[in-house]
Amino acid sequence: MKPRTTPLPAHRRLALSLGGLLVLLLLWAAGIGLVGEETAMAGLFSPIKALPSLVHLVLDNQLTVHTLVSLRRVAVGLFWALVFGIPLGLAIGASQKLELATSGAFQFLRMVSPLSWMPVAVMLFGIGDAPIYFLLSFAAVWPIILNTSAGVRQLDPRWLMLARSLSATRSEVLWKIVIPGSLGHMLTGLRLAIGIVWIILVPCEMLGVSSGLGYFILDTRDRLAYSELMAVIVLIGALGFLLDATAQKLHRRWARGR
Repeated sequence: MKPRTTPLPAHRRLALSLGGLLVLLLLWAAGIGLVGEETAMAGLFSPIKALPSLVHLVLDNQLTVHTLVSLRRVAVGLFWALVFGIPLGLAIGASQKLELATSGAFQFLRMVSPLSWMPVAVMLFGIGDAPIYFLLSFAAVWPIILNTSAGVRQLDPRWLMLARSLSATRSEVLWKIVIPGSLGHMLTGLRLAIGIVWIILVPCEMLGVSSGLGYFILDTRDRLAYSELMAVIVLIGALGFLLDATAQKLHRRWARGR
């Protein structure tokens, strides 16, 4: 395999990205065509029906509130994951004993699907946004903890030795060396957390709430509006793509600044 040397020009990257999306669209249409030979209603899920429905929903302003509510839930879930995950990751990365003491428990909890906690979350927090915030935060906290602790462990020991030789306080070491030195890993953890949160958001929004993209999918199913259902799925994919691109851009900006 020929190694990549220089990055492709922007117009070629855009052309390749659009080409990949076009292939995906064609595969979608072809798959619906194959299924439609045996299932008459499959045509309602085709891109020919879904894309005009998406345009109609956007122009009629039917998705604005649901989209903003979903994005707010993602932001709150990520906020609490960062509040708990970064300090824990810093502490675990700085202490081998703490890492050994928490590794087994954290790996056990991390491997439990966040969706399996849905009944527990509803019993503890009731119906509404609170259980959704809990589930999203629970899902997002693990990549943040693991990547933050990995960032601390990869710090050059000579930096810490230099700080100690200059009589730097713990606060100065934390803010001047540890956090800047592990920020790249933190941003990687944030990007992974965004992907996980966005994936589980839709089923979480089926917990009896009356707004959000997940709720809207249930509503389209109940109304038998299958073209609108597929339109919302397309919107969810597009928004997730934009969120990931934003996180990736933050990481690249940090890399250039470094």
